[in-house]
Amino acid sequence: MSDFAYRVTPSPVGDILLVVGDEGLVSLHPFDGPVDHELQRLSESLPGPLAPDDTAGEDAVEQLADYFAGDRTSFDLALDWRLVQGFTREALEAVCRIPYGETAGYGEVAVEAGAPRAARAVGTACARTPFSIVVPVHRVVRADGSIGEYGGHPEVKRFLLDLERDAGV
Repeated sequence: MSDFAYRVTPSPVGDILLVVGDEGLVSLHPFDGPVDHELQRLSESLPGPLAPDDTAGEDAVEQLADYFAGDRTSFDLALDWRLVQGFTREALEAVCRIPYGETAGYGEVAVEAGAPRAARAVGTACARTPFSIVVPVHRVVRADGSIGEYGGHPEVKRFLLDLERDAGV
């Protein structure tokens, strides 16, 4: 049985929950509401207990700070993909190849992931990613160029896109 550590860190887009295990980052995403709800949801998918640890994911916290300061254009973190299966993983790995400051349509990501007719599945993968920000699903936009929802928080998606555009790296 593996143990997993978690911490909550503040960011310009709200509190971010990080969960790490022996193989790397298991989950990283902004959340609303009580952290207990997020932890309960995650604990149902993990094979071991979640324990608070204020030092967990220190490298991720530092890299997020650099990203939000405009000093980082990519993340160098070990990702534990255990919560991601099949095409969802292929789609998210394709999302990782979208350059900083650029966007791609859901259909373009589907082609990159090897399934040209799977634009909707790409949308589902982006909505269900356990790795927000570090897997830049915010860079995936609708075919008409509009930004879309981003988990019901289009203002967060707009903030991240503007951050990357304004960093001018």
